[in-house]
Amino acid sequence: MRLRPAPESALVSAPVPAPAAHPAPAEPTGGRLAAVATMIGSGLSNQTGAAIGSLAFPVLGPVGVVAVRQYVAALVLLAVGRPRLRSFTWRQWWPVASLAVVFGTMNLSLYSAIDRIGLGLAVTLEFLGPLAVALAGSRRRVDIGCALIAGAGVVTLMRPQPSADPLGMALGLLAAVCWASYILLNRTVGLRVPGAQGAAVAAGLSAVMFLPVGIAVAVRHPPTAGAVACAVAAGVLSSAVPYLVDLFTLRHVPARAFGLFMSVNPVLAATVGWIGLGQTLGGPEWAGIGAIVTANALSILTSRK
Repeated sequence: MRLRPAPESALVSAPVPAPAAHPAPAEPTGGRLAAVATMIGSGLSNQTGAAIGSLAFPVLGPVGVVAVRQYVAALVLLAVGRPRLRSFTWRQWWPVASLAVVFGTMNLSLYSAIDRIGLGLAVTLEFLGPLAVALAGSRRRVDIGCALIAGAGVVTLMRPQPSADPLGMALGLLAAVCWASYILLNRTVGLRVPGAQGAAVAAGLSAVMFLPVGIAVAVRHPPTAGAVACAVAAGVLSSAVPYLVDLFTLRHVPARAFGLFMSVNPVLAATVGWIGLGQTLGGPEWAGIGAIVTANALSILTSRK
C-alpha cells in the first residue's frame, strides 16, 4: 500500500487522504499522454518499491521495513501538508488517529504477506478491499456479476494445495480489510480536514507508533547499510513518489480513468515479482489475478459518474 489521493471511485491506496480530485478539464492530447505515462510510472514505482523493500526482509524483517517506510512517508507528507495541529478539533482528531492505525496495520500486513506468498498474490488479495467498497450496496446486475467473477478469482488463488500458505493469505486479506477501512476513513478525513493536513498528521502518528518497533528491530537485529537503503527506497518509491505523482495525474485525467488504471496494479505487482524477484506464478494464479482485475475494470467502466 501507498500514500495517495483517493478519487471518488473508491479505488484508492492506499493509503492516506489527500486533497479531493476535481474533474479534469479537457486538454491537449499531449497532456493526456503525459498523465498516462505518469500513471504507469507511479504504478511501477509502487510495486518496484515493494520488491526492493522485500530484499531487506532477511535482515530487518517485514516489521523493520514497514517501520522505515512509515518514517519516510511521514517526512514527505509533513513537509507537503504542514498541518496546524492547534486548530484540530476532536471531530477531526478521531478519524485522523484511526486512519493512522489503519495505515500502519495495512502496510505491515501487506509486507508480511509479501514475505510469505510473494508480491503478486499479496497485492491481488489486498486489492479486494477497494473492490469490495466499490461493489458494496450495489443493486446492479453487472456489479453482482463482477462480485461473482472476483469471488471465482479468490477461490482460484486460495484453493488448497501443498504449497499454500494459509497465514500469508490471511495477512493479504487483512490488508484488504485495512484498505477498505482506509478508503472510508479517507472520505471522512477529506471532508473534515482541509488540504493534505489530515494525511500528514495520520502519517506522522503512524510513524510515532512505529518508533518503538524500529528501535526494537535495530537492537535485536543490527541493520546493515544495504538493508536500510532498501527499506528507504521502499518508502520513497512506494509512498513519496506515487503520492506526489498522483497529485499531478488527478489534475489531468478523470477519476474514473485513474481508478481503471489502478485496477492493473495486481498485474504490475505479479510482473515485477516475476522479473525482479523470480517469483513465478502458474496458470491458475494468473487466471485468478485476471478475474479480479476484470471484475474491477468492468465495475468502473459500467458505473455512472
